[in-house]
Amino acid sequence: MTAEQFSRTELLLGEEAMEILKNARVAVFGIGGVGGYVTEALARSGVGALDLTDKDRVCLSNLNRQIIATHKSIGKYKTEVMRERILDINPEAEVRTHECFYLPETKGEFDFSSYSYVVDAVDTVTAKLSLAEEAKAAGVPMISSMGAGNKLNPFLFETADIYETSVCPLARVMRRELRKRGIDHLKVVYSKEAPLRPLREADGPGSTAFVPSVAGLLIASEVIRDLTESAVRRAREGQE
Repeated sequence: MTAEQFSRTELLLGEEAMEILKNARVAVFGIGGVGGYVTEALARSGVGALDLTDKDRVCLSNLNRQIIATHKSIGKYKTEVMRERILDINPEAEVRTHECFYLPETKGEFDFSSYSYVVDAVDTVTAKLSLAEEAKAAGVPMISSMGAGNKLNPFLFETADIYETSVCPLARVMRRELRKRGIDHLKVVYSKEAPLRPLREADGPGSTAFVPSVAGLLIASEVIRDLTESAVRRAREGQE
């Protein structure tokens, strides 16, 4: 990692924080509209090791919103396309890919204790709940993306504890199910915009280029802040 490459970030975070990021391993589950932007921002911020999990391949309907989606990448595994982007940004990064959907049945393939942070950008409630349980058991911080589909207003995203959320139907289900499992805290990014009804029937929700991307960048900012908060505070105190 060259000093010049991350020098603009270091001006705000400090040397100690950049060293923390270099030595961090962040797992991103789901490399789609939200997860792709999370991963890109983490790589550009200097996170040294990233674990990427997704079974999907890039398809035409991804082109409107996913940072990895181009006509050249159609048909390729999202994890592999993202891996190539990361290494083109930072050749010294360590990237591990898992071409599978995370489910309770596949959780044994992942060593949660090796992660510095877990990002949940998957679609299903079952997977989200299992990720929350495994992260809690391993004592690893986690942030979860709530619904970003069928929304048009990126200004209505907020970061909050799951039990402080409102409006979002997915968050409502997650609150109920997490409470049953004895999980009393989970940081999430969610929208206070009520989901819009699509104008016609389709296989999936409506989406735009500017809503999931904002959610992903907000998540990445929370990961960086949580990992470096103490170091940044010390650097700022040293200025006084």
